[in-house]
Amino acid sequence: MIKRKLKLNGRKGERMPTAAGDDGDLKEEVIEWEMRPGGMLVQRRSDNSDIPIAQNLRIRVAYDAARYDISINPHATFGELKKVLREEIGLEAGEQRIIWRGKERENGEYLDMCGVKDRSKVMLIEDPASEEKRFIQMRKNAKIQATYHFINDVSIHIDKLAQQSKRSVFDWAIKR
Repeated sequence: MIKRKLKLNGRKGERMPTAAGDDGDLKEEVIEWEMRPGGMLVQRRSDNSDIPIAQNLRIRVAYDAARYDISINPHATFGELKKVLREEIGLEAGEQRIIWRGKERENGEYLDMCGVKDRSKVMLIEDPASEEKRFIQMRKNAKIQATYHFINDVSIHIDKLAQQSKRSVFDWAIKR
């Protein structure tokens, strides 16, 4: 437990000069600390109901030429923002790179700790490695489809020849 002195009408810990020579309006506040599971020592939160509840942030996300408006908790991480964007855009979280203030942000960084505020703008780019993998997969699929169309065309041509040969056999049998 730590005690700190607060002045009611001024700065923390300063004394207000008075003519009577008393100690001024000082008030002591007790700060309680708690140990988090990771071993971090933090100030214990109070259950004050007068503290306003944080509302969701509205973040503008720029991806290619499209703009998306996303609503998310201000205490969320960039990883949670990627999950929301996956639902909106369809790009997997591992394939996304989020740029905020010129830096790529890691999944574990918190929005509020990085300074993201309401109506902030964030850039989303696709990971170049995943983009290359998708391009290679598209080329493979294109080759498979071209082969499929070629086989289909050959099959249609064979069917036409078979129909012609049946007609000629029937014509030959009828003429006899």
